[in-house]
Amino acid sequence: MDTHLALLGVLLLVLAYLVGIRKQTWLLTGFNQHRVKDKKRLAKITGSFLFFPLAILMLISSVIHYPYKSEILLTLMIGSVVIAISYVNSRMVE
Repeated sequence: MDTHLALLGVLLLVLAYLVGIRKQTWLLTGFNQHRVKDKKRLAKITGSFLFFPLAILMLISSVIHYPYKSEILLTLMIGSVVIAISYVNSRMVE
């Protein structure tokens, strides 16, 4: 079991809960709060569709060992972040 991945997965689950359910958008850095149209929708998108799947993926990867695990995880993480940022910038920012 890879304890570093498991710990990172648990931290991402906590972050997904705080952002997605508790709507703590102050935890998200790098966006201008005055330009975002709907902060609740932003919290739902980032918490539910970005942090939660990555956390589950890391927790599963900490238990199951497969070849090229780090490369696959890195590619999936970067891809999901790019998709989420593109969606938020095109649909939710004025």
